[in-house]
Amino acid sequence: MGNLDICTLFSIFSGVVGLGIALILYLAIKRKSPGSPLMIEISEAIHSGAMVFLKREYIYISVFVTVVFIVLWQLFTIYTALAFLTGATCSMLAGFIGMKGSTRSSVRTTQAAIEGGTPLALSLALRGGAIMGLSVASLGLAGLGLFFFFTKSPLIINGFAMGASSVALFARVGGGIYTKSADVGADLVGKVEAGIPEDDPRNPGVIADNVGDNVGDTAGMGADLFESYVGSVVASMAIGATFSSALAYMSLPLLLITVGLIASIIGVFSIEWLKRLSPQSALRNATYISQALFLLGSFIIIKLLVNNINIFWSVVFGILSGILIGLESEYFTSGPPIKRIARSAQQGSAPSLITGLAVGFESTILPLLTLGAAIFLSYKFSGLYGIALSAVGMLGTIGIVMSTDSYGPIADNAGGIAEMSEADPKIRKITDKLDSLGNTTAAIGKGFAIGSAALTALALFSAYQKTARLTSINLTDVNTVVGLLLGALMPFAISYMTLSAVGRASNEMVKEIRRQFKEIKGLLEGKAKPDSDRCIDIVTRNALKEMILPGVSAVVTPLLVGFLLGAEALGGFLAGATATGVLLGIFMANAGAAWDNAKKWIEEGNLGGKGTPTHAASVIGDTVGDPLKDTAGPSMNILIKLMAVVALVFAPLIMH
Repeated sequence: MGNLDICTLFSIFSGVVGLGIALILYLAIKRKSPGSPLMIEISEAIHSGAMVFLKREYIYISVFVTVVFIVLWQLFTIYTALAFLTGATCSMLAGFIGMKGSTRSSVRTTQAAIEGGTPLALSLALRGGAIMGLSVASLGLAGLGLFFFFTKSPLIINGFAMGASSVALFARVGGGIYTKSADVGADLVGKVEAGIPEDDPRNPGVIADNVGDNVGDTAGMGADLFESYVGSVVASMAIGATFSSALAYMSLPLLLITVGLIASIIGVFSIEWLKRLSPQSALRNATYISQALFLLGSFIIIKLLVNNINIFWSVVFGILSGILIGLESEYFTSGPPIKRIARSAQQGSAPSLITGLAVGFESTILPLLTLGAAIFLSYKFSGLYGIALSAVGMLGTIGIVMSTDSYGPIADNAGGIAEMSEADPKIRKITDKLDSLGNTTAAIGKGFAIGSAALTALALFSAYQKTARLTSINLTDVNTVVGLLLGALMPFAISYMTLSAVGRASNEMVKEIRRQFKEIKGLLEGKAKPDSDRCIDIVTRNALKEMILPGVSAVVTPLLVGFLLGAEALGGFLAGATATGVLLGIFMANAGAAWDNAKKWIEEGNLGGKGTPTHAASVIGDTVGDPLKDTAGPSMNILIKLMAVVALVFAPLIMH
């Protein structure tokens, strides 16, 4: 057994250890007090609704996975099919573990706020998020390590990435439709029409809304970043396989993410020393600690394995661009632009919407320039392999990035439980502070996701070009131009499908909540209980029905283009989809988060606070922004990578 095989086994072992730590964190959180009987009752309703949705969603996804497994087996080999199945299973498992962690952590975060204030609540919420973060990193590392150890074949390992990407799109779209249908329905009827507070227990849609925070922002985001993480490593391996020292260059990304997992674990536990700082400083510093350790480890591994410091600089550019895109997202979603949107709401909802759209468009400029610089510099230092490794660098510390992202829905649910259990208003202030930061960490997480998507999609695109033996892509060829236009259309078509789905499902939710307020006597007076299960069932059925077409379209369309118009047209298709998908993704994620935080800034008592026409106008902006930032926007980065990885897997058939 050679040194590289020993290193690969260490990577697999590290992945197993990371999963073990996630399990220990889960068991430690379960031992914490869940609070009063009413808090337990509310949290059990949220947990039950989330697991019911996940079970039904995974049944639907399993049918699709089985069909694709058989197709890959027949067209390629059983090993490619098994790699696809394993990638899909790991993605679903990451979502399941994260969902369990999130739903069990929320109520304990509320109780931690009661017992120990902000520092204790922050620590517990982050450790709850780390269950998801470490699971995503560990499952990706162990799965990729396993297939690399036994096959060393990029064609087989590509199947693992396709499995991860396929599940991610279904999970992100299904979860996103669910969460925003519930949120929009609960807000429009509860807050705007009935004039009752957010998360009021009288609102029949509140439990469904809290379930949605978990299925969309935890399970959906986990599957999203899992496939980004896997895709960046697979793209690096595919390009590394073309080098003379192929095994060393294929092993390198695997060893880098091993270091990243170890650095993430240290970052997660560093919160115990940082929790006395402000929540924003604590989370940011925990991330920086992980990234500094990752950089140090990367330098040593690159020096020892390939002795090419230029490659190290590509990793550095990836990390720096990830941090910069995160800070740029933070500025547009929690800095002066949100106050600009809030002040425009003083003139009504239309000015608030126009200003929010302008902020969303403006927010694309700096991230695109940052990405362009990262791509240019990475390529200058180490070619296409450098671009792929910059994506690995950006997502190397996914364990901590995902932990701070998953922290958001836990804090949000903790606030909902505090409101519904009629806790002291001071507790709600603590959870609201943590929740507002959660919106920012989510925007930063989405910044990382879309940034890595652009880099990974470009690397996968390059790997496809090499596999299909295309020396160039000719934009004067009519088939290529048609492919380019069809690719540019895809993000808009998927956005249309997902936003329409939210509109239809939320319409049913609005009707149901109105019906319950009208027909259940004493509900608005607090003398009767709402039928929350009915609301959960409505959004579950709608979300699962509506996720099928976008998911299937993303797999079938690139194959149709490739087989009907040729390999070069498919190259144009991928280029068009990447360009429009990245821009749309950043625009929608940031505009939605900015509207949300503008509303929260008003609710803190600014510009008259709650109950004013300004607040009502800001709620409209937030309602429009919700499906943009949590449904259509996040599906963009998965879409461009899924289509690229499908093209890469089928390239040997398309090129003939």
